[in-house]
Amino acid sequence: METDPRILRLLSQTFPNIQAASTEIINLEAILNLPKGTEHFVADLHGEDEAFSHILRNASGNIRRKVTEIFGTSLREQDIRQLCTLIYYPERKMEYIKAEEKDIDDFYSVTLHQLIMVLQSVSSKYTRSRVRKQLPREYAYIIEELLHESPSDYDKEAYFRRIIETIISTGQADNFIIALCNTIQRLSIDQLHILGDIFDRGPGAHLIMDTLCAYDRFDLQWGNHDALWMGAAAGNKACIANVLRLSLRYGNMATLEDGYGINLVPLATFSLETYKDDPCLEFMPRLLDNKEYNAEGKTIQLMAKMHKAISIIQFKIESQIIDRRPEWGMDDRKLLHRLHPERNVIEIGGKEYELKDNNFPTIDPGNPYALTKEEEALMEKLLHSFQVSDKLNRHINCLLSHGSMYAVYNSNLLYHASMPLNADGSLKEVELYGEKYSGAQLMRHIGMMMRSAFNDDTDDATREFAIDYYWYLWCGPDSPLFDKSKMATFERYFIKDESTHVEEKGNYFKLRDDEKVIDGILDAFEVEGEHRHIINGHVPVRAAKGESPIRAGGKLMVIDGGFAKAYHATTGIAGYTLVYHSRGFQLVEHEAFESTEKAVRDGSDIIGTKQIVEMSAKRLRVKDTDKGHELQAQIDELRDLLHGFRHGIIKERYSR
Repeated sequence: METDPRILRLLSQTFPNIQAASTEIINLEAILNLPKGTEHFVADLHGEDEAFSHILRNASGNIRRKVTEIFGTSLREQDIRQLCTLIYYPERKMEYIKAEEKDIDDFYSVTLHQLIMVLQSVSSKYTRSRVRKQLPREYAYIIEELLHESPSDYDKEAYFRRIIETIISTGQADNFIIALCNTIQRLSIDQLHILGDIFDRGPGAHLIMDTLCAYDRFDLQWGNHDALWMGAAAGNKACIANVLRLSLRYGNMATLEDGYGINLVPLATFSLETYKDDPCLEFMPRLLDNKEYNAEGKTIQLMAKMHKAISIIQFKIESQIIDRRPEWGMDDRKLLHRLHPERNVIEIGGKEYELKDNNFPTIDPGNPYALTKEEEALMEKLLHSFQVSDKLNRHINCLLSHGSMYAVYNSNLLYHASMPLNADGSLKEVELYGEKYSGAQLMRHIGMMMRSAFNDDTDDATREFAIDYYWYLWCGPDSPLFDKSKMATFERYFIKDESTHVEEKGNYFKLRDDEKVIDGILDAFEVEGEHRHIINGHVPVRAAKGESPIRAGGKLMVIDGGFAKAYHATTGIAGYTLVYHSRGFQLVEHEAFESTEKAVRDGSDIIGTKQIVEMSAKRLRVKDTDKGHELQAQIDELRDLLHGFRHGIIKERYSR
């Protein structure tokens, strides 16, 4: 098909003559034949910033593999480990090395040669232009010279050696080593895919967001915990209450207080006054990594009281949304009016259940869902604290600019959790603001609705619905981020009978092992290719019990391996990274990460076992990727432009 003449005229503004257009075609054709860049897929980071930082630094074991390939027969294991640790943590590792190394100049000389060899290997997939953009400006010219010269070339040996000697003699060796290591890290991952749930559980979600906002090659598919924080930032008080409740449940206040400056003093004051004699045993924090909290019993007691206080407020505010949005059909989540604390029971479905806790000082039996004046004032203060947090707002803007409900990359459909399905496996129509959608349409419209909560040109009614909808995404039955019959938060806290705690999974989770169902979803999203997959997370894979992350004949990959420490006992591992390189797919199973300090000091790593998921018969090239198809389309347009120049349809221009 011939290119539209209007496009050719626009192209001629950038490529004004035959020479310019021909040069670009040659460049693009060359790029098409480079090896495919390495993609990394991770899911459900849940605030584990140190573990996440480590897998970025070691490229999920890819750097160790490269170093071993290059030096496996010439370096001892301990030397390979030290070189890898230096690449991962150059500033901190140099401090240890300089304190122990007797001949530092010799160390500099050997290490600089080694690092250049590693950088030559990891940069081989890229054009010189792409590599140049990743180089630190102050050393770009020198690194380029070293990259493209060989010390074994007789004619250039003295030239290469003299550059290294001068780097050392001018006192630039430390900075140069750091620059080389950081460049190796950046070039070892071509594209990073985050499949949702950055927030909650662990202490460093804000630190993960700091890293991502400074990272230039990542995309994000929003998870239910991300949506919860986005809703809180948008002003949804039910989302704010849930964020606070989860933080208190896991003894994690660092993200709220240290990360985003959320003032929790009003909540602490209210809780002490309201529940001063209540032991709040059901609300004791679950996970206490913070030594300060472990050492101070009064702090734990305070957190338990705060936990109960915000939970009761949450149930009240959620009921107000349920009344406001009857079309969501969530009346069964209104349980406070069913309480009979004087008899220590709750009545549900004509049956009475014994309560674990019957102290409800803020619930008015005549109007159980009304906030007290003190609760109203508290929520206004908390709302203000979330809305004035500059850092939280910056991070939410980053989530919005890089994120979406789903994405398709190189024949892989990415989303966090689920796809609403009917019992027969067909796509389920779900109502959204008066219209019904399914599949890709549903996901796109949800994404637009989420953004409208932050858009200045959104009308008031749509914005109010969008803000409310963040809570539905968190716990609504037909939410693609939840997809269960209910979120049994109240039942788990207050009802002894565990049969009430059951959350029935939606049809997607019941049918996702069926290859035909997965093919139907892929067809609906127009995902093409001989080897196509759905990749998601959300549900921890119980690897210790023999569960496999690979399902539906290899067409579905569930890569939530439990980064969060809270899940380690459930999964038996500490997370997955799915790596898609020019040879195919590898699944990397991570061991528990103890600390950055131990990694630097002892050279410990977190890479466990690797599982070959799917290997290609031939090495994949850029031309086999989505980017390659885009480049081929550009080449076709440029060839049409050449035809236009040669036949006088488009006039050539030359600068004077």
